Amino acid sequence: MSLRPALGAAATVALALVAVAPATSAAAETKESITVDSAGRIGPDGSITLTGTYRCADATGPVFISSSLTQADPSVRYGIGGSRAVCDGKEHRWQNTGKPRNQVFKKGKAQVEATLMELRMQGGLPLPDFHAAQQQGVMLAQS
Repeated sequence: MSLRPALGAAATVALALVAVAPATSAAAETKESITVDSAGRIGPDGSITLTGTYRCADATGPVFISSSLTQADPSVRYGIGGSRAVCDGKEHRWQNTGKPRNQVFKKGKAQVEATLMELRMQGGLPLPDFHAAQQQGVMLAQS
């Protein structure tokens, strides 16, 4: 028997076992995700606070949570803060606060995009490696 058919048969058996094996809690914990809470806050100074949850694992470089917001013109997004992520496979809360220059957000509907991004060294340069992203409508309220 040559090596190629043997490897093909082994791969077929492995895939069949994975297909019938129940999901384990360890596998569920390592799934990478980011969520956005359905409400955001507008501070007295006009700053915006956005929150949510994230989960990531197996990062070799620093991981960041970025968020952006749009309200009146969907083609223009404003960055709202940024924070570091801990990639240990567990779910964590995130919170970003920022005050976009030359933009006043009003209470009401808005659209948020949150991204979980790692900087990985490739060829001596730190390049982005996106782990998860989420776009969601939120309701902004005065705090």
